[in-house]
Amino acid sequence: MEKFVIHGGKPLRGEVTVSGAKNAAVAIVAATILCDEQCILENVPEISDIAICVKILKEMGAAVSFTGKNTLKVDTRQIKNPVVPYELARSMRASSYFIGTLLGRFHDASVPTPGGCDLGDRPIDQHIKAFNALGAKNENANGVIRVYADHLVGAQIYFDFNTVGGTINAIFAAVKADGLTIIENAAKEPHIVDLANFLNSMGADIRGAGTDVIKIRGTKFLKGITYAIIPDQIEAGTYMVAAAATHGDVLVRNVIPKHLESITAKLRMIGATVDEFDESVRVYVEKPLVKTNVKTLPHPGFPTDMQPQLSALLSICEGTSFVTDDIFDNRFRYAGELRRMGADISIEGKVAVIQGVKELTGAPVKATDLRAGAALIIAGLCASGITEIEDIYHIERGYEQIDEKLRKLGADIRRVYYNNAEIALSV
Repeated sequence: MEKFVIHGGKPLRGEVTVSGAKNAAVAIVAATILCDEQCILENVPEISDIAICVKILKEMGAAVSFTGKNTLKVDTRQIKNPVVPYELARSMRASSYFIGTLLGRFHDASVPTPGGCDLGDRPIDQHIKAFNALGAKNENANGVIRVYADHLVGAQIYFDFNTVGGTINAIFAAVKADGLTIIENAAKEPHIVDLANFLNSMGADIRGAGTDVIKIRGTKFLKGITYAIIPDQIEAGTYMVAAAATHGDVLVRNVIPKHLESITAKLRMIGATVDEFDESVRVYVEKPLVKTNVKTLPHPGFPTDMQPQLSALLSICEGTSFVTDDIFDNRFRYAGELRRMGADISIEGKVAVIQGVKELTGAPVKATDLRAGAALIIAGLCASGITEIEDIYHIERGYEQIDEKLRKLGADIRRVYYNNAEIALSV
């Protein structure tokens, strides 16, 4: 078992480089199944979700290998069995993307019900709706979803609500379908645009990604390419918030500032200074930080994946802040852990009421999910005393070497290996 031990109270200073986007990478790795040749992916983050994607591809017969720290070579031409192993699928939500890619290539996909962070019920009914519109049938038995079709035909798909996963799976199934597919009320997140760019570079015909309406004309052959994944906006936002929370001064490199606009706007409202450059942002604090209100929304609104981190910051800002998040049911599970550190947070349905306190105090806490874990790291960095964060495997699903990057910014954070009462510090 591992945990992070943080001695807080040290301002973060220096430069940090953001890794490839987790949400884009897991979709693009799955998308290689649709390619008819070998692909090389660059700027692939070294995180556990990618490791699971690689294992899934290998279990199905693909040839996959890292040719450098963040460069992945993928050849899926040898896949014969369109079935995702049960235990691997149950360990991450993005395993649902293999339904769309396997259906698009083999017209048959069997994938166990996806797992991942416990953020409440996240059904895939909208995904199934898209598959059915394209001519597929589906069945669910013993926790395994099977979707199959004699052939797929382009169709009109309208989503009842904004769904990132549903939009991505609809794209996957439609890329090689006969004729034209039109997806309405499509999600507009940056990683959907990156996925469309990847597929188009291979020869797909996808137009409108990043808008409400995406049009896809089916293509039979997708060529192999070398493609670099976009930077991770959530990782970038996490370091931006950490810089503000510790009253530090951090230059965050390898970012697309436009992807960070909603985060930048909130930090400026709180009182932090954010300077934007071509591929980097600088965050520093020169005055007291104050309250603000936040409501998470689909892109380009404030992302739900940044809500816990910002809430950790708001817990030490002057005044009372209101944070509304109705995208996921269990997104506020971290509140109890922050209260252990002295935060004044109460949850009223979908709203967190945060009364700023003078300071947080280190305590033993547990990461309940990926972004909650990032919030606890931020809280530990700005708290007085020692914070110990257990269950850090959640954090490593989406952050590449976060402890090492923070140490380079001056944080006192160590990875500790422990077994019950016996603890040995890592070298």
